[in-house]
Amino acid sequence: MVSHDTWSNQQSSTAVTVDGHDLEVAYYEAGPDDGDASGDPPVVFLHGIPTWSFLWRDIVPPVAAERRTIAPDLLGYGNSAMHDGFDRSIRAQERLLEALLEDLGCETVALVAHDIGGGVALRYAAHNPESVEQLVLSNAVCYDSWPVEFISTLGLPKTAALERSELEARLESAFVDGAFGEADPEFVEGMKAPWLTDEGHVSLVRNAVATNTNHTTELDYESIAAETLLLWGEDDVMQPYRYAERLADDISEAELAPLSDAYHWVPEDRPGVYSDRLLEFLE
Repeated sequence: MVSHDTWSNQQSSTAVTVDGHDLEVAYYEAGPDDGDASGDPPVVFLHGIPTWSFLWRDIVPPVAAERRTIAPDLLGYGNSAMHDGFDRSIRAQERLLEALLEDLGCETVALVAHDIGGGVALRYAAHNPESVEQLVLSNAVCYDSWPVEFISTLGLPKTAALERSELEARLESAFVDGAFGEADPEFVEGMKAPWLTDEGHVSLVRNAVATNTNHTTELDYESIAAETLLLWGEDDVMQPYRYAERLADDISEAELAPLSDAYHWVPEDRPGVYSDRLLEFLE
């Protein structure tokens, strides 16, 4: 099983321009040596808050055995740019995705997304229906389902002044108590790691305060044309299953796929079942 240090060391990076800012974006890429020669579009994985692309550590490898895979760190997350002075909202992350895909030569894609990454994917799929062939959403923000109290609290000014140990304790609780069953220590350490520096601490606060319900309530969900799988942890209290059911009503080509024994961190809670169901859908 890959460690978060190994994952970071295997990432690539590129500079993209978003809203006039030149920003460094880190991404993990893997797949067959012949890239997209099969004719299938690359599979792009989008994480949420307060995670980074390491969330997909157990899901990317089986997909990469067959397909080109790309898992970026969103702006302000992981090993991407974290300094102050740019927008981190999901509107901005949608523009990041557009710029990154252009930079990597991806005209069409399959998107697999979790949490606010799901909000980014929904926006991109609604605004670029011809570019997204398949869409997989897992416990994604949508409609008025967010922000949740934990993230809103992270966005308070006083959070920036927390002792590092207290911030780490809050994150520890989120990833340990939020796991279905016993949390893997490597997952917990990996999820905390980007935020335990001065820059990362402030960036987490900026990311949290950038959450904006309007960015999903304004969407025309019926404009999404992608074949869609709602691979949703049905025991989640942060992004409840009823939102998956609502998406299934509004997206014409949507299929519900509830996963039992899974809370919010569904790719971590049920990695084997998750990757099997994902591969079945992609194929």
